[in-house]
Amino acid sequence: SFTMNTYLFVYDLMQFCGHSWIFTNMIIRFMTFGKDSLADTFHSIGLVMRLCQLLSVLEILHILVGIDKSLLLPRFLQITERIIVLFVVINSQEEVQGKYVVCVLFFLWNLLDVVRYTYNMLARMGIYYLPLTWLNFSLCILLYPRSVLAEGFAIYVSLPYFESFGTYSIKLPFPFTFSIYFPYVLKMYLLVLFAGMCFIIRNLFSERMAHLGTGNIKNKRS
Repeated sequence: SFTMNTYLFVYDLMQFCGHSWIFTNMIIRFMTFGKDSLADTFHSIGLVMRLCQLLSVLEILHILVGIDKSLLLPRFLQITERIIVLFVVINSQEEVQGKYVVCVLFFLWNLLDVVRYTYNMLARMGIYYLPLTWLNFSLCILLYPRSVLAEGFAIYVSLPYFESFGTYSIKLPFPFTFSIYFPYVLKMYLLVLFAGMCFIIRNLFSERMAHLGTGNIKNKRS
């Protein structure tokens, strides 16, 4: 309906503004301060980044109620992996926040999202530019695996701090005889992360074929 389409357009616009601000801020800071800006990335843009990622949880609801026709599982995996890495790993360990991998990760996330939300906004109005469509469904295939590698590396560099500080590790009281050692949980999650990456990449190729197939290109040109 017109109301739902307007709501989705406003949602995409909000996300576009947020990610564009982050992306522009990162570039300006790097051009101004050089490598010194990398270690301060999280403290400069972390709040807006967290707000944008929390807002993205609504996309799962959009699919569940049927106003977004995207597949649920791939989108759920992509949103979940970002939430876990951002809030559980980076936000909880101040020592990790200054690592260069955080800057690389934020750059990849925001570059992908600026393109995606631009495409989505125009699509809500029935506007399809072939170069933007090609960029949206091709750039993700190129950059998404790299973002997952950056997420995996962020988890890897965080392990010594989780081991030292015991963050999220729980020793259950009597009569339970076992404890939850969080670094082991993160190591198991790494396997899930890369397994999910293979599934999502296959879905990205399917989406690219569906939108950039010969027949679809002709229809959008006409």
